[in-house]
Amino acid sequence: MSSGQQKAKGRVTGSAGRFGPRYGRFIRKRVAETESISRAAHRCPRCDTMAVRRVGTGIWACRKCGFKFAGGAYTPQTPALRIAMRAIDRTMNIPE
Repeated sequence: MSSGQQKAKGRVTGSAGRFGPRYGRFIRKRVAETESISRAAHRCPRCDTMAVRRVGTGIWACRKCGFKFAGGAYTPQTPALRIAMRAIDRTMNIPE
């Protein structure tokens, strides 16, 4: 047997620890992942530094250059925006 204590299976710590045993393991895990992504620093689309923070639901602001923009509720760039930006880039690079 190992000398350390054994961790509980599926133990969720971090921001979802405030829920205690309520709501189920997988929902708490999903909340913890979502909150860690939304609270992390993201890259600014204008000045390209890792200084974008979430101000409110869907509102993001760069702490360096002050650029404020709308994005997803939990991430500054949604998957739909990435697809749209790819399409815009493709149309801009078409030789005439």
